[in-house]
Order: sequence, then C-alpha cells, then structure tokens
Amino acid sequence: STQSTWGKCIRGHCLIVTGQTLSIATSPACREKFMDTAMRVPSVICCRVTPGQKREITRLVKETGRKTLSIGDGGNDVAMIQEAHVGVGISGKEGLQAARAADFSFAKFKFLQPLLLVHGHYSYQRTCYIVQYCYYKSILLSFCQIIFNFYTLYSG
Repeated sequence: STQSTWGKCIRGHCLIVTGQTLSIATSPACREKFMDTAMRVPSVICCRVTPGQKREITRLVKETGRKTLSIGDGGNDVAMIQEAHVGVGISGKEGLQAARAADFSFAKFKFLQPLLLVHGHYSYQRTCYIVQYCYYKSILLSFCQIIFNFYTLYSG
C-alpha cells in the first residue's frame, strides 16, 4: 500500500459527492476531514455541482501540492479549467467556451491519451537534454577558468 502525507490509500473505493454534500464538505468546519478522505481514494466523482464548486475543489487539490488537470466541454467548466495547472477543453455540443479557455483543446475525448503519453514523453526527453546541456556547459566553463589560472600562474 502507498503511504502519503494524507495517510494510507484506500484501494478499490471511490468517493461520490453531490453538489449539496460538497457545499457542506468544503465548509471550514469539515474541509480538513473531507480533503483527508478525498486524497486517500483513487478517484473522486463530483456530480451536479456548480461552476464555483468545481473551481473550489480544484483549488483545494492544488493546495495539497499535487498537479491538477481539468477537462471540460462547456461554459460551466471554464472556471475549473482556468484554476487547474493544465486545462483541457473539448469542443462539442455545448459550444467552444471551454475549448477557448483551455491550454489544450480537442475535438474528442479520445485525443487526451496522446497528449499525456506522447507529448509528456517528449517533454521529459527535452527536460533531460537541457539538464545534461547545463552540466556540460558548466564543466566546460569551469575547465576554461582552470586552464586560464594555470597559464597566469594562479595570480588571480
């Protein structure tokens, strides 16, 4: 079992919350217990919630230090998409508001997998290349300074 800052993960369970319950759970009196439970389960499903509640739950998850990805397909999802670290809009029957407010926009939900797997892999490779470049650049500059000091007899 995985150990996290929120306690042991609960495998095989899911938390389902309605809009009315979410308004009570995110109140200051219950927020800590709700977030403790929500962070321990593999998935949380919020149904019948308002756009403000979507934004609030995204903000609460961001405050835990985890990265958030919000996916929406209508105007009621714009606040949640803008609050998340990465926003994905799906253009469809409900209009283009979510697609226009998002970082990435798709015509269909199935195009999300290539974004996460292919582009995520390419981003990882580019980051590794830059880190290696910075190490080699630093080594080269340091070596040049050592050679210069040698020829000037370490006179500073």
